[in-house]
Amino acid sequence: MPPRRRSAPIPESLTPDNLTAIAAALADGKRPTVYLREGTPSLGLAPGASARVLSIDGTTLTVKPSGVNDELPYEADELRITKNPPPEPEKPKPAKSVARPAAARRSGPVPSAAAATKPAGPKPAPAKSTAPAPKPATTPTETAPPAKKSTRRTAARKAPAAVTVTIHGSAENEWSVSVTRGGRKLPRSRSVTPDSVESAMAELGDEQAQAATSSILNAAREEAQRRVDELSRELAAAREALAILDGST
Repeated sequence: MPPRRRSAPIPESLTPDNLTAIAAALADGKRPTVYLREGTPSLGLAPGASARVLSIDGTTLTVKPSGVNDELPYEADELRITKNPPPEPEKPKPAKSVARPAAARRSGPVPSAAAATKPAGPKPAPAKSTAPAPKPATTPTETAPPAKKSTRRTAARKAPAAVTVTIHGSAENEWSVSVTRGGRKLPRSRSVTPDSVESAMAELGDEQAQAATSSILNAAREEAQRRVDELSRELAAAREALAILDGST
């Protein structure tokens, strides 16, 4: 019988193949499901909670966890494709050693069959020695020097959790910043001014981020200029009407 193939181990977090499959599902209009590796008690999320993927950008996924009315960003290493964690690999059991009795070897000629079948008589008791047993020589005990305590600390430092900073911009030119640390979103987002967002994008030097923010900022500038022109026309008309009224009096 041919040996059975062992199934490949389930990865602990999302793999590049998982990200490719999720991106393809989103392109087809589907909302694939992923699961949180760690819980977020402040949001009532336990480890293994399900979440629907809304969008993906590189290794950052924007998801909506079950029971939470908010969209949260997570990294691929904070999610997994299955609800339960992968089982730990079985440790190989040590092989049991079977003790084999060693064959007793006898020196000298092989006894005859008659001698082998002859019942053995009682063995004589060993003679007791009357000489006193020698006492072990007493030697002064040497005390070992106390071991020096190591002054180095071997405690491993825990690496800080990943931080995600998200800038939200609306069509009304309203901007805010939210921070997520290790999958846990801070309570509230903070409002920021459009000029600070434009300065931050210029400092980052990312062309895609600048293009995305500039589209909203330019639209807001055009709307503001249109409003200024409209109010200017209304003001000119009001002044003209006032001049006519002043001339009539």
